[in-house]
Amino acid sequence: MHDGTSSAVDFGQRLRMLRDRAGLSQEALSHAAGVSVRALADMERGRTRGPQRRTVQALAEALGLEQDEAVELEKAAALGRPRPRTDTGPDGPGTLALPRDIRDFTARGPDLARLLDLARDPDPDRPSVTVVAGQPGLGKSAFAVHAAHLLAPHFSDGQFALDLHGMDPEPISPRDALARLLRAMGVAEAAIPADTDDRTGLWRSLTAERRLLLLLDNAADEHQVRPLLPGTGPSLTIITSRHALAGLEAVHRTDLALLRREEAVELLTRIIGADRVRAEAQAARDLADLCGHLPLAVRIAGQRLLSRSHERLGKLVAPLAAEGRRLDGLQAGSLRMRAAFALSYRQLPPDARTVLRRAALSAGPDFGPETAALLAGLSYDEAVTRAEELTDAGLLQSDADTERYRFHDLLRLYASEQVEAEDGPAVRDAALDRTASWMLRRATAAALHFDVDHERNATQSDPDPETAPAGRDEARAWLETERAQWLAALRRAHDAGRHREVLDAAVAMHWFSDLNQHWEQWVEVFRRSSDSARALGTRQEEAVHLNYLAWACNLCVHDPHTALASADAALTAARECGDGLQEGWALGYGAGALHRLGRVAEAQERLREGARCLASQDSPQARLAELTVLNSLGTLLRQAGRAAEALEIHRRSQRICRAGLPGRTDEVIALYHAVARQQIGNDLAALERWSEAEEPLRHSLAAFEAAQMAAWTEQARLDLGKVLAVTGHPDARETLRTARDALTELRSPRQVEAMAALAALDGTPAGTD
Repeated sequence: MHDGTSSAVDFGQRLRMLRDRAGLSQEALSHAAGVSVRALADMERGRTRGPQRRTVQALAEALGLEQDEAVELEKAAALGRPRPRTDTGPDGPGTLALPRDIRDFTARGPDLARLLDLARDPDPDRPSVTVVAGQPGLGKSAFAVHAAHLLAPHFSDGQFALDLHGMDPEPISPRDALARLLRAMGVAEAAIPADTDDRTGLWRSLTAERRLLLLLDNAADEHQVRPLLPGTGPSLTIITSRHALAGLEAVHRTDLALLRREEAVELLTRIIGADRVRAEAQAARDLADLCGHLPLAVRIAGQRLLSRSHERLGKLVAPLAAEGRRLDGLQAGSLRMRAAFALSYRQLPPDARTVLRRAALSAGPDFGPETAALLAGLSYDEAVTRAEELTDAGLLQSDADTERYRFHDLLRLYASEQVEAEDGPAVRDAALDRTASWMLRRATAAALHFDVDHERNATQSDPDPETAPAGRDEARAWLETERAQWLAALRRAHDAGRHREVLDAAVAMHWFSDLNQHWEQWVEVFRRSSDSARALGTRQEEAVHLNYLAWACNLCVHDPHTALASADAALTAARECGDGLQEGWALGYGAGALHRLGRVAEAQERLREGARCLASQDSPQARLAELTVLNSLGTLLRQAGRAAEALEIHRRSQRICRAGLPGRTDEVIALYHAVARQQIGNDLAALERWSEAEEPLRHSLAAFEAAQMAAWTEQARLDLGKVLAVTGHPDARETLRTARDALTELRSPRQVEAMAALAALDGTPAGTD
């Protein structure tokens, strides 16, 4: 093959002769042509094989050449310009042909379309660069290779692919990578500069006017790839990396997502064939889900099935369904899911490895820096730094709006394995105990912001007062965000026999739970707290927590049978220890369960008994309990067709609220007043006094909205909507629709009532809207 060496010499000799004839020094010609002295010297010495056309034109103009002389100089330069070598012939490392495309490549249509747009509309002054990054197993290299084959027709001057071995112990250096690229461009070994910067300069001069497609696969970091990027011209570079390469300037980013379920099934279909998938459609969907819709995992499952042509898909589902065996099942020949994760894990510094594996011990779908710090035994700031490193490495996904992180399911399994392998049971348990203790103390302190008796002591009881939530809004946000973590901490304390901690947390949660009665978890919280009270042998506390449990079973999960059993147990305990307050509450909660079971007469009797019991007591707590019992009694009377009696009882509740309750804040009284007003509005509606009913219902709705009590708010909205529908108010339809949607989301039994009211207003069968 012609290597162009003699041509380079011819050009250099010709250039020097023309410069001498013009009487110009290298410095003078450099200044006139806008070419560096060093570049000019390399040309004349034959070290540069053939400068680009615009460089030759600048030299010709500076030398004052006639047209025919300029043409001859250009011909000499053209003979020395290297020709890209993309063949796979005998030249060994000089060839950088694209790897073969994947026949069964699936999905990624929008991502491919964006790359095609870059290829069709290049910026001649700024080469396009796109970074394809993300977690192990997303199919970054497969995507990049497939894209390169699709885009190849748009790059007539060549397509090169270079594996940078970024995950190896010693990735390829920029200097060696440049040598391979230059050889692929046809530069003779002797003409390749020794210095990395000189190689970069030569590479950029050769690519400046060419339409090249460059695939840099498996990049280690920005420092490795930056010298390899063309500086000008219409080229396109596709970089793949397990790291975000956030330091690269002016690049496009292709962030591959997990496949959708149907895309994962389609990939499986292309691997093993449509007949097998059709024969076991549900098993195929289950496999896609168990693979977490991760392309590499789906491919491994598919290749394994392909090698066992008579094996049923369902046979592979069984071992993958067991979390402890899932990674064992995801291997087929040299393809192993565990190995893909291990490659990234081994690259991490020690603290980052610790954060990754310990974070797998966290509860719930995501975790925050506090949890990561506690589990890893690091400071908060250190945990944030390590978590961001893991995000950049594609091993964690960060939330777009909050400082929260999450695992892919399979990667979490791998990290859990590393806990057992590297930490062992003692270290693991110590990390979990440390985290649970801290989380439960903070949860208790945060919940106290809503406790009318202990709100002032909330911050002082926090494990880290300097970072403690300040005020109810921050406390609510923390309790909602960290719900899975503090619930896991409560379980651990209960199971470890730390019963006083459980009781303290549950008592603190009591008022907060009323704001979030749509949370089913309250049943578990109060079941565990009543168990802890029983274990401590305190009948009075057992009565308290059994009442909490009865409330949760009634209102949070709508289980009146369990609610009645809990209320009856609370009533027995309260009477044994002589606690009249808890006796009154137990009668009220039992009545609520009886009402839901259709035993209305018994429910009314218990409510009347509860009201008598509580009226004889003077404490502020007894007044609140009395208000609750009276409101419930009035509701039962109204539903029994005795709306006038109900209205009188609810007005009695309103008078108690207006008189005020010593030791209770205006905010608490306002909530009880809102309940009374809601019931008064419903009583007036039952009496067909529609115009009078609207005002108390609007006041009630506004109060619940201000208190952010979702379950209460939407029921009041439904009651108001029903009244507006009767009066023909223009807001009736929107009010009912909003209530229906919210009650459905809250899983409230009253969603059916909302659907019926909306259907009646629209004149359509319920459920068709």
